[in-house]
Amino acid sequence: MIKKSFSYIGIFFLNFLSLLPLSLLYMLATLGYYIIYYIFPYRKHIVRENLSNSFPEKSEEEIIRIEKQYFKYFANLVIEVVKMASISRSELKKRVKFNNLELVEAYFSKGESVLACTGHYGNWELCMLALGAELSKPEYVIYKPLNNKVFDDWFYKIRTRFGNQFIPMRQTLRSIAATRNEPTMFCFAGDQTPVGSEAHYWIDFMHQPTAVLMGMEKIALQTNRPIFYFKAKVIKKGYYEVDCIPLCLEPKATDGHQITDMQFALLQDILNEEPAYWLWSHRRWKHKPHNAE
Repeated sequence: MIKKSFSYIGIFFLNFLSLLPLSLLYMLATLGYYIIYYIFPYRKHIVRENLSNSFPEKSEEEIIRIEKQYFKYFANLVIEVVKMASISRSELKKRVKFNNLELVEAYFSKGESVLACTGHYGNWELCMLALGAELSKPEYVIYKPLNNKVFDDWFYKIRTRFGNQFIPMRQTLRSIAATRNEPTMFCFAGDQTPVGSEAHYWIDFMHQPTAVLMGMEKIALQTNRPIFYFKAKVIKKGYYEVDCIPLCLEPKATDGHQITDMQFALLQDILNEEPAYWLWSHRRWKHKPHNAE
């Protein structure tokens, strides 16, 4: 009961913060950066390790520079997510621009469904919210619910403000079956870490053996729905541009794990180009293949 009460107090505070102008919130984010980087480091050792292993060719100075860029952006990301609780539709559309969405709409106009994937890059939350405001058909985002039910409910309401629907990961197949007669887009964040018992396929990603989720590829092979990758680019503070890239338009014509390989090859190119905007504080490589243990 006490924990639940503190959760409601926290949500009241976040809703209050959300009403503040972004200019003021970014000032708070700058203060937050100094706190989480210099005073009470937040997973700093994980970020350093992930960056060092992912970019072995870079010097320590370069790694620290990217690390600082990441924490500065992470602080901005947090306040941008908080702002989602009150941001208007017009403000959202001004801050997130999409390219080539007509490629998806062409399938919708024929009554066909598509699949979409992306990574935890840039402000994926804001971009998914904006995508729901742009598409003419329903967008279903696959997600992992938070352990804290109060915060999970609050976050769900924020994420679904402009038409999106969020589906718990374990209900994916049921939801696809329930909507099979209507054109939809199901979205997957493919760079999440599978639980240890589900780490069945490994790739070489960022110079490291990496366990990957296979859910989207399995669904694509079963349904033959075309797959689009949504590539986010940070234009400036609080502004994003998202390219809709055809990843695989005929899934059943692929061999092996070609779809998953293409997805991670694209993400790796993105990280090599501008590394600071990925979620480096996540313990992405906590699992090791059995022959490497």
